[in-house]
Amino acid sequence: MTLPSLPELLAGTRVVAVPMHVPFRGVRVREVAVLRGPLGWGEFGPFLEYGPAEAARWLAAGIEAAWEGWPDAVRGTVPVNATVPAVAPDEVPGVLARFPGCTTAKVKVAERGQQPADDVDRVAAVRSALGRHGRIRVDANGAWSVEDAADALGRLARYDLEYAEQPCNTALELRDLRRLLSRRGVAVPVAADESIRKVSDPLRVRELEAADVVVVKVAPLGGVRAALEVVEACGLPAVVSSALDSSIGIAAGVALAAALPDLPYACGLGTAALLAGDVARDRMLPVDGSLAVRRIAADEDLLDQWAAPPDRVEWWRERVGTAHAHLAGALG
Repeated sequence: MTLPSLPELLAGTRVVAVPMHVPFRGVRVREVAVLRGPLGWGEFGPFLEYGPAEAARWLAAGIEAAWEGWPDAVRGTVPVNATVPAVAPDEVPGVLARFPGCTTAKVKVAERGQQPADDVDRVAAVRSALGRHGRIRVDANGAWSVEDAADALGRLARYDLEYAEQPCNTALELRDLRRLLSRRGVAVPVAADESIRKVSDPLRVRELEAADVVVVKVAPLGGVRAALEVVEACGLPAVVSSALDSSIGIAAGVALAAALPDLPYACGLGTAALLAGDVARDRMLPVDGSLAVRRIAADEDLLDQWAAPPDRVEWWRERVGTAHAHLAGALG
């Protein structure tokens, strides 16, 4: 990739802080930086705990979007799933209403401070809302041990799960869980998410036979092209997901899903609906359960409306600089 200079990068950087409709994985306000380049807008939004090496990949994805562009699409629309945070069952219909036309739902489970019965009640409420033909997947974000995951999925399997996303923390644990589920006769496929985007060698999931499905996100993998290479090398069905992106970041995810040769699953790219605001007027929100492939431009008035406080702007600009230095070193 061609790396723009840091002054050029910072000249087009704006930082926003957008509130969530409901907390998601502990996030109540989503901070991201958006980057303006010669081809339009990209996004840089690594979560606050991520270090320079990981953040550099997110910066590479933003630069790809704004300075290089994306590969050609092989489809014009991408089906997406609804995303249900760890809410009470009576809140489920309201959450699903933000995802019109979506017949697949990803349900957060294993939330800190909640009990297994809370997961069962939430998934049951989603099944009731979607009906028997809807598809349900659950996401534990690696919170369960192998034994706890097997027990939990044994209880949840009655709701006909499409798959369980990152039920355990490591690839080895995912492998052991698949074996244990098989021995118990629990027919719930396992999807790897953090084991793909948080380790140096995502292909280890394939080598260990640790998953049936891989979940890929553009920013943590360093861009659309890098993510396509990971999917091809893994040789497993892929689901494209987001990382609580604004509509600018979602557009990159849609570009990845649109470029995949095969797309057997609805993608986790409807999450802009979880944000109470956005940086674009033409938001990336599902229509009839799908998103159209297109680029998104930031709106200056919205950038002003959701502008982060000055101290947070400075923090993010320094973070862009640190990630840029790391990326420059990696590129030689």
